[in-house]
Amino acid sequence: MAADSIRSNLSPHVCAPYFKVSYMFKYILSILILGVSFMAWSEETWSVGEATIQGKPVVYKFMNDFPDGSTRSKMEWLTVVSWTYDGSTNNGMPPKHVNEFMIKLEDGLETIRGREELYFDVYSATGNGLKEFVFYIADREVFMKRFNEALSGHDAYPIDINFYKDKEWSNLKKLQTDFGI
Repeated sequence: MAADSIRSNLSPHVCAPYFKVSYMFKYILSILILGVSFMAWSEETWSVGEATIQGKPVVYKFMNDFPDGSTRSKMEWLTVVSWTYDGSTNNGMPPKHVNEFMIKLEDGLETIRGREELYFDVYSATGNGLKEFVFYIADREVFMKRFNEALSGHDAYPIDINFYKDKEWSNLKKLQTDFGI
């Protein structure tokens, strides 16, 4: 997987984490766990699980199933929206005021036009001082245009966006494998 830049928890297995799947859900529009909102759409099955990385909990919400092969082959860019925060006073989790701001970002991300044609949101991770929203996308330029449209009117967010070439969707496969899916 070639990267434009790397700065994330993309490989949670690097720090010998402990993984467990808390539960799975289906046909849910949104869910609130530990004060963190997670995206989900109907007709899909998602899992929520927890890993321990560097002694801190990291909560993952991820897609269980893959879109068909032709859809995946069009979306070869793994796209990671990262938000680094100080979780030192909250066992690695975001403080309440930061979490509320993150939920506003997530609500905005849910309005990006073109889901299933331009992108799939495949997982999010929260913990150990880092929040990530992870997508597979077809076109970086179009995605960023629609990303910015969806967030117009929002305050600026302290985020980084990184693109990785991942034609095989190996990052999501690895995460699913780590959680036994």
